[in-house]
Amino acid sequence: MFHPFTAMHGWAMVAGIAGISSIIALGKTGGRNERIARGLLAFLCLTAFGYTQAAWLTIDGDPDLDSSLPLQLCDLAAIIAGFALITEKRTLCLLTYFWGLAGTIQALLTPAITVGFPHPAFFSFFVHHFAIVGAAFYLPIIRGWRTERPWWKGPLTALLLGDLYVLLSMVVNAWLGTNFGFTAHKPVNPSLLDHMGPWPYYLLGMQVMAVVLFSLLALPVLGRKEDLERQAARTPGL
Repeated sequence: MFHPFTAMHGWAMVAGIAGISSIIALGKTGGRNERIARGLLAFLCLTAFGYTQAAWLTIDGDPDLDSSLPLQLCDLAAIIAGFALITEKRTLCLLTYFWGLAGTIQALLTPAITVGFPHPAFFSFFVHHFAIVGAAFYLPIIRGWRTERPWWKGPLTALLLGDLYVLLSMVVNAWLGTNFGFTAHKPVNPSLLDHMGPWPYYLLGMQVMAVVLFSLLALPVLGRKEDLERQAARTPGL
């Protein structure tokens, strides 16, 4: 049984940080090693829903729609991150960075899982989420991705696309009785949402938190004019 903020959780975080650090260190060596590191990270992101599904199928009981459809935010973030690493398209990189660091890190700090070590679902959860976070760090550190000026443009884009996801998830949840994006109700496990009031007020709290985190995250990756020109020449279009 998994419980957040225990030794099991702590060791999972240590292992994930070590894994990300190793991939970034390999990427820093450049050349063939960089392509291997980026390819491995992209593979872990693009196959995340598949290996997560395979892990959860080992648990007795009928699967629910919440875990059977790739519509949780971290499912979409993993797919976006995988293609961002391969194509380096600006919007994909932007969403990987802001959603990965502002959202997925929170999922790692307060995991919405009930099974613990050594269950396959325990491993798949942390590999899935750390792969997204790894991509969010890899793109600016190794690939030199930078967000556009003025400083608010990147956070605003990430926020508006995040709001679009929230609206669509609410429609799907009302239709299917699911809880994608936790927009129907809070997760069972403890999370930051517990401190933001009841539904629907915690949805507003999520907005405020996103604005603050996105704004802070934009500061270290603001591109200089020459950086942005070089980036645009290397990866034109979206």
